[in-house]
Amino acid sequence: MLKLRLLSALILVPLVVATVLLAPASMFALLVGFAMLAAAWEWSALVPLAGLPARIGYVLLMAAGIAVCWRFAASEWLVDLLLWLAMGWWLFALFWITRPALGYEGTFRQRLAKSLLGLGLGLTTWLALVVLHSRPDQGPHWVLFLLVLVWTADSGAYFAGRQFGRNKLAPAVSPGKTWEGVIGGVTASTLLAFGYARFLGLPASATASFMLVCMVTVLFSVAGDLLESLLKRQRGVKDSGNLIPGHGGILDRIDSLLAAAPVFLFGLRWVEL
Repeated sequence: MLKLRLLSALILVPLVVATVLLAPASMFALLVGFAMLAAAWEWSALVPLAGLPARIGYVLLMAAGIAVCWRFAASEWLVDLLLWLAMGWWLFALFWITRPALGYEGTFRQRLAKSLLGLGLGLTTWLALVVLHSRPDQGPHWVLFLLVLVWTADSGAYFAGRQFGRNKLAPAVSPGKTWEGVIGGVTASTLLAFGYARFLGLPASATASFMLVCMVTVLFSVAGDLLESLLKRQRGVKDSGNLIPGHGGILDRIDSLLAAAPVFLFGLRWVEL
């Protein structure tokens, strides 16, 4: 299994980096859209939506939402609106994570709430990545930095958790995560943010704001990881799918990004960077 995970990573990481840096804006938006559709398919199973027609309809609904967002992606009011909505959705998600018993019953209202949440998170993640990629100041590099930020936080959390992990973060949701791991992830990603700010030549005040944005982004990325863990625990499955050999489904790889992307873009716009 470890060899399979490493082989998949060795193939996928260069492909992702090449796509981010080399793909034209329209192609990048299309490829990210396909990823969100795959994530929607897996999310529909975690809700769960019963029956193939319902799951296909859910994916088509996500596709329609992406098409509308694509049509108006250049509209500042739409971007601002969806980013504010994303902040609200993630506040709801944080509340849900602290109340993991909610949603186990699988009532119609609970399935509806999970379905709407998945649509909202998928659309805002797509929009955030596309808007970030299209920035005139080296947009693809900003997307790549966001990905590296999340990867660095995950690696820092893994090693800190393995070495020093004692206090459980959310034992009812993800027993393996610890507060020490969170601190390690935030520390590693903050150092990366400081180095990138120096590389960009940002003044001291802008550097502090940028580092704060990155810290908040990483903290929300942890919430994204926990949210997917909660959905899988309620559904009784280990992985969201089997699309990526050794790594599970697409949601298993982008759960942190579902929160990180809109929060990062929101933060950059908030501090005017």
